[in-house]
Amino acid sequence: MGADDGLEWRERQRRAVRAHAAADARQRAAEQAEAADLVARFAAEAARRGLRPDRLTATSYDGRARYRTRLTGWYVDRARSRAVDAGGRFYLLTVPASLRSRLFGAAPEPSPPPLVVGRGGRDGESMPLAALLSRRLAAGNDWC
Repeated sequence: MGADDGLEWRERQRRAVRAHAAADARQRAAEQAEAADLVARFAAEAARRGLRPDRLTATSYDGRARYRTRLTGWYVDRARSRAVDAGGRFYLLTVPASLRSRLFGAAPEPSPPPLVVGRGGRDGESMPLAALLSRRLAAGNDWC
């Protein structure tokens, strides 16, 4: 194998890696768009059914502190770590611990929703987002 063959092989490998990364990015974007649609439909249906939105709180990463937020919406898991706001945006309600958050409240940013909640988690409990949102709608105002 000559030097030219080695360079050609490396270039083919680089192209293959780039093509694989691009395909993975397209798949992730499609999944996020589908999940965002599910979340938006959940918020509209929750409002239509008259589910009371809660004032959402966030928890510190270490779980020791709970902070106020300016968000209102619906918790979608019993741990109160995931929620959908009234505008149809998905939130992971964990934030870094800080004195500023304790004094003024936390300001979590919306997150791209996953199609499968809990995928890759340590406890092995995962659930399709559609099922989680359906379960929350079915519970009505008796949630938690």
